[in-house]
Amino acid sequence: MIGTQREVTACRKDGTTFPCVLGLSETPQSGMICGFIRDLTKDKAAQAAMMTKNRELQMHQNLIMSILDASFHALFVINEQCIIQMVNAKSVDVFGWTKEEFIGQNIKMIMPPAIADSHDSYVKHYLDTGIKKMIGTLREVTAYRKDGSTFPCRLGLAETKESGLICGFIHDLTEEKAAEAEILAKKRLAEKIIDAAFDSLFVISERGIIEMVNRASTTVFGWSQEEFIGQN
Repeated sequence: MIGTQREVTACRKDGTTFPCVLGLSETPQSGMICGFIRDLTKDKAAQAAMMTKNRELQMHQNLIMSILDASFHALFVINEQCIIQMVNAKSVDVFGWTKEEFIGQNIKMIMPPAIADSHDSYVKHYLDTGIKKMIGTLREVTAYRKDGSTFPCRLGLAETKESGLICGFIHDLTEEKAAEAEILAKKRLAEKIIDAAFDSLFVISERGIIEMVNRASTTVFGWSQEEFIGQN
């Protein structure tokens, strides 16, 4: 024990105990031993308070993460250097990288090169000037998966107050774009069928406004399709 320190429990006159550090050292030539005792009561209380605070913080972070993981959209949290700090489970499903592969990487990893180059400059411009070109807005972009495939998406960026962090929300538009393309294809097919009719044909709204005319109508009446549309 001589020359070392160790934690022990000490006993007071009133019978109470307290944690302390006990150190023993020998005084040269005298044959006497000195004992040094430092009360650890406050240190232990501070450590316990810190552990409680850390547990509460961890529980809070776990709660936030569980909420984010329940989101239907991919979510990224990046710092001022555009480095990914946090992602949710949907991001893993959509892009193919694991959470561990995402963390610490630049957010441009999910964007094609042409978009990636401009993204960093947009964020830097905002941080330098405070002028928002992307922050607080939504725009349609093309996203890039781990397997090299791309897909259309809606990207939204929002700044978290005082933290210096930026949240990115990504909504996959693949199904929506496919549905839009199908509707457009059906519309074009209908227009071709209507134009093939020999008789004049008009499609009007409940208010009597012309919504569609066929080619025969322009031949019979002399107005173009553009001049017909929107008229009563």
